Amino acid sequence: MALMWGSFVLLTLLALLFIVIPFLRKEKVQRLDHNANSELIDIYYQRLAELQTELDNQRIEKQAYNESVVELKRRLLNELSPEKALNSTGNNRLFALTGAVFLIALTTVFYSFTGSQQQIQGWYDAMANLQSYGERAVRQNGEPLTANELQAFALALRTKLDQSGDDEVAWMLLGRVAMSLNEYDMAQQSFDKVLRLNPENKQVLISYSQVLLIEGSEANMSRAASMLSKVLKAEPTNLDAISLLALIAYERKDWLQAKTAFEVLLGSMEKNDTRYNMIAQRIAEIDQNIAAQTAEIGTQTSSNESSTMTISVDIKAELKEQIPENSTLFVFAKAANGSAMPLAVVKYTDFSFPMDVVLSDKNAMMAGLTLSSAEQIIVTARLSKDTTVMPSPGELEGVSEVLERSAVKSYSLLIDELIH
Repeated sequence: MALMWGSFVLLTLLALLFIVIPFLRKEKVQRLDHNANSELIDIYYQRLAELQTELDNQRIEKQAYNESVVELKRRLLNELSPEKALNSTGNNRLFALTGAVFLIALTTVFYSFTGSQQQIQGWYDAMANLQSYGERAVRQNGEPLTANELQAFALALRTKLDQSGDDEVAWMLLGRVAMSLNEYDMAQQSFDKVLRLNPENKQVLISYSQVLLIEGSEANMSRAASMLSKVLKAEPTNLDAISLLALIAYERKDWLQAKTAFEVLLGSMEKNDTRYNMIAQRIAEIDQNIAAQTAEIGTQTSSNESSTMTISVDIKAELKEQIPENSTLFVFAKAANGSAMPLAVVKYTDFSFPMDVVLSDKNAMMAGLTLSSAEQIIVTARLSKDTTVMPSPGELEGVSEVLERSAVKSYSLLIDELIH
């Protein structure tokens, strides 16, 4: 502080010197007496008379005469100009004093509006009250800290850490204060410092998990779950860690894990606890979600079963000799009406007849275009000469009639045609 004020005074003095010195400097006045001026004037008139004589005798032209007169006047004015310096008057000391007062007044007003004296005083107050803030925040002595006091507490903690180096307790307190101020980036940085000093600090692992959960991304929730698992490995009954894990499972819709965690919390509470009913309601909500999820899985399973068909594929005896070498067997279903894109396709490079092929929604080529999306279908079995499903001359195939998908669970398909 003393250094700052000393610098301020020094700069002000330097500014005063720049203003005062020019006014106090003695002026060098060139003096010229009246006799010298009279001689110059006499010479001027003498030379003017000579020029008039030469003009009268026609020794010079009128234009040359006029130019010479102008030159004589200019020279006379230049030689008489030092007399102007004799008219310089004024009180320089008064000017110097006025400039100094103006500078000091301007500096004072400017600093009062733009200076940081209030912030500096606030910093001194924060450092003086550091211990008091710590007792009120940690030991709950006295009134809770206000938002402004939390800001001052954070400032004092940062100053302490800057002056004294790494301190595990100070970093932990700074992280918690930052959480209270919703400064989550500062909180994460502070907790990172603590964990580098002590990776097993359970209180910080739990607080850090809370910060990560507030951010809410999947990556941060996974990191929070890892930290909480580390806490529970050392303290299996740590209710803070269990409650946070329950929230993570709930956010991820992992209902079974969430229910287990909430039931552990409920079992650790008395029925008159204000949180008991809230957790009981949460468990009831999770039970409803589990029931809905089970029903949805059952519906999907039923739907998948209803959209599954077993195709028994065989080939006409006369065509067995015409099976292309290194051929590929494709069995696929298409909608009887609509897109030509197959709804389900299976492919075999190793096969023998007869054989059973299962078609279902799992064999869809693109999302939304599945076997269960069409009610009437046509099934085709093709022996391709290459690895593409597009027909070519010399290939063999068999095509079904129009089938009602929901009514037909199995079908016998015969490859009986040579493509020309």
